[in-house]
Amino acid sequence: MIECYRSDAIKRMNRPSRLALAVSKLENGKYNVITLGWFMHTSFEPPMFAISVAQKRYSYELLSKNRKFVLSIPSTKMGRQVMKCGVISGRNLDKISEYNIKTQMGKLSDIPLLKDAVVNFECKTISQIRSGDHTIFIGEVKYSWQNEDENLKQLLVIPENENYKVLIKNGRYIFGTVGK
Repeated sequence: MIECYRSDAIKRMNRPSRLALAVSKLENGKYNVITLGWFMHTSFEPPMFAISVAQKRYSYELLSKNRKFVLSIPSTKMGRQVMKCGVISGRNLDKISEYNIKTQMGKLSDIPLLKDAVVNFECKTISQIRSGDHTIFIGEVKYSWQNEDENLKQLLVIPENENYKVLIKNGRYIFGTVGK
C-alpha cells in the first residue's frame, strides 16, 4: 500500500458504480429529477433507502419540504436524460417535459414513477441527517415497481476501459454497461 490523495483512492473504489434518480415535487405541482451517485439500501424491515443530496442543490430544498420522493434506478434507455438531470438544475427548467422523460403515477402520492427505469421505489421520508455539505434523506419504501421489460439493463457509471461499453460521456462522467 502507498499513501495517496483521497480523490485518487475514491476513483479506484468507485467504478463501475450504480446511479439513481430521485423525483421530488415542486410547490407549483410540477416535478424535479436529480441524478444521484450516493444512495443505498439501509433496511429490510421496514424497507428503507438513503439518498445523499448536497445542501446547495435545488433538490435539497424540495426534499426538505416535501417528505416523499421516488427513487428510480435508470436503464440504459435513459442515458442522455440521466446525464442532463445530473448537470442542469431544475430550478428554472421542467426536466421531465424538457428531456421527454416518460412517467406514470404510482400509489403513494402524486410524484410520478419513471417508466423507462429498471425499478422505482415510492418512499416516505422518515428522517434526515446532516453529513457535512450533504444531507442524507432516509425514505421508507411504501411501494416498489419493476419494469415489464426484464431485458432492460441498468445504467452504470463506468471507467474508460475495454471491459465496459460506453453509452454516453460528458467530461469526467461516463455512463455505460459492463461488457461489450
